[in-house]
Amino acid sequence: MPIHSARSVALSVLVESEHSTEGLDTLFDRALLRTPLDGRDRALALEITYGVCRRLLTIDWRLEPVLDKPLARLPIAVQMLLRMGAYQVLFLDRIPASAAVNETVNLAKAQVKKLHRDWGGFVNAVLRALLREPIAQWPSVHDDAAYALAVRYSVPEWLSRRWLDRLGLAVAQTVCEQASLIPPLTLRVNLLRITREELLRRMEKAGIQGKPTRISPAGITLVEGGSVAMLPGFAEGHFYVEDEAAQLIPFLLDVRPGNLVLDACAAPGGKATHIAELMEDQGRIYAVDRSAGRLRAVQTNSSRLQLKSIVPIVGDLRDSSWEDAAAKTVKTPDRLWFDRILVDAPCSGLGVLRRHPESKWRKGQNAFARHQAVQSHILDSAARCLRPGGVLVYSTCSTEPEENEVVIDGFLRSHAEFRRMSVAPWLPEPGRQFLTARGDFSTMGNVDSMDGFYAARLTRMDS
Repeated sequence: MPIHSARSVALSVLVESEHSTEGLDTLFDRALLRTPLDGRDRALALEITYGVCRRLLTIDWRLEPVLDKPLARLPIAVQMLLRMGAYQVLFLDRIPASAAVNETVNLAKAQVKKLHRDWGGFVNAVLRALLREPIAQWPSVHDDAAYALAVRYSVPEWLSRRWLDRLGLAVAQTVCEQASLIPPLTLRVNLLRITREELLRRMEKAGIQGKPTRISPAGITLVEGGSVAMLPGFAEGHFYVEDEAAQLIPFLLDVRPGNLVLDACAAPGGKATHIAELMEDQGRIYAVDRSAGRLRAVQTNSSRLQLKSIVPIVGDLRDSSWEDAAAKTVKTPDRLWFDRILVDAPCSGLGVLRRHPESKWRKGQNAFARHQAVQSHILDSAARCLRPGGVLVYSTCSTEPEENEVVIDGFLRSHAEFRRMSVAPWLPEPGRQFLTARGDFSTMGNVDSMDGFYAARLTRMDS
């Protein structure tokens, strides 16, 4: 294969991402079907693709002084070529700068037919000017803190300003920094099949370094990433890839063997499978999702983890169709009353930006009201099926009050039969640092390299 094959894949994914709503992971997998790569080239393509999206604003800021016209006025492919070259020059120490420039120029020349012009000379001139440019001083937080944080940590300025207004400079800086970091590969051990200690021993025997998570009693963090399917225990169902913060949510339900549980937005099945493990796979979990395709992932994960208590149901929690689908699936004419309900609501995903760096540039604060309406509708619908004395946990991977506390406050105002309960008794002791003033759970701004998750615990009072 040509030496620039890895970079060709990165370029095609980056260009496609500008016009697509699909995630980088989906676009990348599709690109590999067109241009298969060996392990080393695949790793380089991944690094460049995700690196450019993760550091996009910082890269553009560094390119601005060496361009004679705004970057946005160039063809998308040329913009991405410059960003790819700049990322390698600025952030990848293991690639010599000269090699990064030469390979980017060669790739530009290979795009002549698509771009109807040879941009190689232009790309070469800009990147070599970047190499000669003195290292720039970061913008001062004293002049414009929102702009300074946006440039340094490559987050949209509307978001850095929002966090500054709500959290203050110190916390906002931490949250912005976390959004630009590379997340660790964290596993949740299937404790029905193997102990955490035994899985760590098997990893070590295979030459893979890992360590127990500090807060989750079921987690392992690997020192280096790699192919998940090739890790010891994957085929045997010994683990599920899941962030440590997400692992803490199912504990808040306090499920017991034999419970009837509703997972209201279940795909791809991370929390449903964890609930099943906590229930010792005894009882029933109705995993509802409106996407049949995404529910197949729930079935696949349940099968690999050797769990039998999960029942996938195609349905939309925003209307009553899911109840009809559930009744048909379980073959009962009676209404289902659940002991426990998890509403892991669709949201902006601002707590997981580091895992989906392309999404930073697709989001806007005007979407919060739309998300809130959907979240409130799902919560109302699910809550109707909770038995008196039952527990409902509402969670999101959002950092924003409009999708979290505001939703819960609105729900409680219109549902007098529900009470908010502190999550403290159901968190592992080290996790109680994430208790909010109102007794909810939030990992926003944590220093444990976890995603940003929120959860509230509600109970329905006896009638």
